[in-house]
Amino acid sequence: MHIEDLKEIVEGLNNLKKDFEKKLTTNKEWMTLKEGAAYAGVSYNTLMKFRLERLKVAEIDGVKRISKTEIDNFLIENSF
Repeated sequence: MHIEDLKEIVEGLNNLKKDFEKKLTTNKEWMTLKEGAAYAGVSYNTLMKFRLERLKVAEIDGVKRISKTEIDNFLIENSF
């Protein structure tokens, strides 16, 4: 097996992991911010930028959660 073969396998596994994480979050209404970023298909840092653009996040006793519906609405409102 060559290094290029191993790189291809690792890339494939990373893609499977991302797809799996996204599928896990699609059934939950309230997600962690990391899960919300994966659901939206953006990085955590980009999700934090979206917060500056008025993406709403719930915070109770320091625990932050984001609604799937809020992400969907935010993306729709900012589509052109």
